[in-house]
Amino acid sequence: MLVGERMSQPVITVRPDTPILDAYGLMQKEKIRRLPVVDKKGNLIGMLAEREILHASPSQATSLSIWELNYLMSRVTVNEIMTSDVITVNVDTPLEEAAMIMADNKIGGLPVMRDGKLVGIVTETDLFKVFLELFGAREPGIRLTVLVDNEPGEISKLTSAIYNAGGNIMALGTSRGDDTNTGEITLKVEGIREADLREVVKAHVQKIVDLRSLKAI
Repeated sequence: MLVGERMSQPVITVRPDTPILDAYGLMQKEKIRRLPVVDKKGNLIGMLAEREILHASPSQATSLSIWELNYLMSRVTVNEIMTSDVITVNVDTPLEEAAMIMADNKIGGLPVMRDGKLVGIVTETDLFKVFLELFGAREPGIRLTVLVDNEPGEISKLTSAIYNAGGNIMALGTSRGDDTNTGEITLKVEGIREADLREVVKAHVQKIVDLRSLKAI
């Protein structure tokens, strides 16, 4: 899955000379927390996050009146507080790579480029939506988490056993166990009873960590 398939578009942008109060109003209207900043030609020159606007706001302990505060804030423009060193990704960047960049740099969104032009933005919300889809979170079924040996073929053994018992695997995800000798597998299964699923998988796993039936969300 690539960033271009899941990015938000069309991307909402602001100009560098936009008053930050106007930029903040746009964020509130569109229910977003960051805005790419572009010049007259549409070139990406910065990124403005909601937290940067809040940091630029006067302290609540200030002795200034509300009219003085509004006047001061109206004089501050986007280019004065935006981040100029912007990290970007391309439309063909793998989605997991974009997620890794966001996690490693502690940022919540990345402008998406195609041939040097801004075409979208991918945010943590976009990633959360994909996460929900990958785990079949909105679909009814049985959620199963098991601990298995970290050996080739373990996933195949487990999924074959479920298939042969009449179960349909809707989603599957893996993660490392407590040590390098184990791995954790989480599945969403339909077409089989919970008790039958437990009986089917117990011969192929070290431990059943969790097993529960879930309704559609």
